[in-house]
Amino acid sequence: MSDSILLTVSDDGLAHVTLNRPDSLNAINAAAAYRWREVAGEIARRGDIRAVLFDAAGRAFCAGGDVVAMAGLGGDGSSAGEGVRELADVIHDGHRLLRESGIPIVAAVQGAVAGGGLGFMLVADVVVASTSARFASKYADIGLTPDCGVSTLLPEAVGTRRALELLLTPRTLSAAEALDWGLVTELAEPDAVADRAMAIAAHWLGGASAAFGQAKRLVLAGQGRSFQESLDDEAVTIGAAFDTPEAGARIAAFTKR
Repeated sequence: MSDSILLTVSDDGLAHVTLNRPDSLNAINAAAAYRWREVAGEIARRGDIRAVLFDAAGRAFCAGGDVVAMAGLGGDGSSAGEGVRELADVIHDGHRLLRESGIPIVAAVQGAVAGGGLGFMLVADVVVASTSARFASKYADIGLTPDCGVSTLLPEAVGTRRALELLLTPRTLSAAEALDWGLVTELAEPDAVADRAMAIAAHWLGGASAAFGQAKRLVLAGQGRSFQESLDDEAVTIGAAFDTPEAGARIAAFTKR
């Protein structure tokens, strides 16, 4: 099992995921891609995980794909491009599993976030970024195109015009600009990012975690269907939630105020 991405699960249901290639600015190579899918699958499959804290070791969150490693792919009659496509599919499997999991995710982000690293960051539902963080596309710098969900997740976060600006120009966003654009949720001083992200995860763990997860699912699902379909899903979901022990205890306490 690769140690390029670490996963620990606490007794209270917090999954802690850490990108762990600090010497490579947490750039994603083949081992990390397969490990990402493995970690995402475990989180989605297990029934005891109620929140996810996602961070990275070292001075950068994620510099995207490991371009040096990518250039060495191929062989046995296949091209490097075919190898890159296969790894992209593997990474995308992990992204999809986490997005569809119905488990809230908070990311603690420091340093540089570039290329596919934007996609990894935006898998999270809440992003706490360091005031010293920086954000850029950089795909076109080496003649490549977005992957890791960036072409969907970036405009979803900042809008089409701003997504195109980041992808089609050499623009690099400061942390303050990223907050203004909606790319991140909030900022914290570098030495406070981890604690703030943990506080958010603890709020989920201490609250109605299933309800948080269903709210996430409803919002994400609503982006690709009709309003009526979303209304129908909302009705079914709130009805089911009302009958859960988690809601029952809170409703009983509310009615006694």
